[in-house]
Amino acid sequence: MALIIDKELCTGCGSCVDECPFEAMELKDGLARPNDQCTLCGACVDACPEKAITLEEVQRASDERAASHRGVWVFAEQRGGRMPEVVGELLGQGRRLADDLGASLSAVLLGHQVEGLAAELMALGADAVYLADHPGLALFDDDAYCRVLAAAIQQYKPEVFLAGATSLGRSLIPRVATAVSTGLTADCTGLAIDLERRLLLQTRPAFGGNIMATIICPQARPQMATVRPRVMKKGPHEPGRQGELIRLEPPAGLTPATQVLEVVESLEEKINLTGADVIVCGGRGLGKPEGFDLVRQLAEALGGVVGATRGAVDSGWIGHAHQVGQTGRTVAPKLYVALGVSGAVQHLVGMQSSDHIVAVNTDPNAPIFKVATYGIVGDLYEVVPAMLGRLKELRG
Repeated sequence: MALIIDKELCTGCGSCVDECPFEAMELKDGLARPNDQCTLCGACVDACPEKAITLEEVQRASDERAASHRGVWVFAEQRGGRMPEVVGELLGQGRRLADDLGASLSAVLLGHQVEGLAAELMALGADAVYLADHPGLALFDDDAYCRVLAAAIQQYKPEVFLAGATSLGRSLIPRVATAVSTGLTADCTGLAIDLERRLLLQTRPAFGGNIMATIICPQARPQMATVRPRVMKKGPHEPGRQGELIRLEPPAGLTPATQVLEVVESLEEKINLTGADVIVCGGRGLGKPEGFDLVRQLAEALGGVVGATRGAVDSGWIGHAHQVGQTGRTVAPKLYVALGVSGAVQHLVGMQSSDHIVAVNTDPNAPIFKVATYGIVGDLYEVVPAMLGRLKELRG
């Protein structure tokens, strides 16, 4: 949808400026125009006495066109020939969705000299792998990847398209959705199928995590969603499982307009929170930045990594790369130890799927105890040293 202003009809009367509830209309050079606050609400259209403002509708898929789309696709993100864990999680969930729809499950793989990953994708449940292998795709580039994915979607018409809500996915997938004129639900934590209407039910936190919203895309296809890592369960891994390999012909002139001179591994990539089996998380209850020294000791003793709440990060006690929660990483380790963590809903969204949660807090009414497997009411500066001492005893 877009706001169109006919310069021939506009008289600069200012009626749209007065009526706009978001202060999103302004006059410049005697003509009305929207600014960045415009929400396309349409109030200015009704207010204009000259009928100079219209809302242009983007053409959406008809019911007949939607019926021509079939199949579930998963974007098999990779960098340097390595796929993140979320790809396996998406294939596991995609398999369940495809079975509900009575459709096939496919993976889309882009890169250069990455054909060897196709067998792994099939082992994880893909019935087919769409492969685009080209030197121009060796390094991630938004424009090049978007052109290839959009062309593939328009040619093969999948019904559902899933991708990980990673830094790469969050950068790329909104572009793809725009290119194929469909909707996108970002950062989903739940997916299901409305069998009667063949609709993808896309659930995600909204209003600061205070409610869970379920979103549908009734007409446009494919139905697209990005999914947070570690919230879906991986399917079975079946080595030797066979599938179809379909080669995609990349569009002409794929050479990126920009040149990547160097790829530097970020701190977030070095601190693998999403892939960790054990996380020890510190919160504002530590009381001081030095408290993270104790958190690190327990993490090292358990063979885990250090996490933190937003409160601890905002206080400057530790870097954002360690943050767990709605505005940080979503994790689901085998063991999650929460030290001085109160358990705000925004934090719980990011870790409540952990297999076992151990919480230490002085407040017996702290919300973290509602999701904890084991809760210890006490001073963490007394409890954690006792834990460390016991671990040393057990290890002889």
